[in-house]
Amino acid sequence: MELERGERPWGTYTVLEENKNYKIKRIEVKPGQRLSLQMHHHRSEHWIVVSGTARVTCGDDEYTVNVNESTFIPIGRNHRLENPGKIPLVIIEVQSGEYLGEDDIIRFDDDYHRCEAAAATCAEEEGA
Repeated sequence: MELERGERPWGTYTVLEENKNYKIKRIEVKPGQRLSLQMHHHRSEHWIVVSGTARVTCGDDEYTVNVNESTFIPIGRNHRLENPGKIPLVIIEVQSGEYLGEDDIIRFDDDYHRCEAAAATCAEEEGA
């Protein structure tokens, strides 16, 4: 069975296992890079750091998650994952919920200009 892999501007992901109610991914974030500030209507996520250090934004909180530590991102909460370190950040992400499709990502801020699909949302956030 071929594993699903994705290349993104911030790094890569590999889907390790999935079914209708959960998806497990290995995510590698390049040093100094971050994912978009986003949220999901249909899934929660649990992030486990296996290498490097993660800076996590969840709602109004920002905190550090180290190797062998984890954090939970509830449904409907704005969140962001970033790698402030000098080595790749590797996490295992466990998504669970009623729908796990990539189109459940609502982006509010993105370093790579991927808010075009949700232009109205990004424009509101940027005060346009």
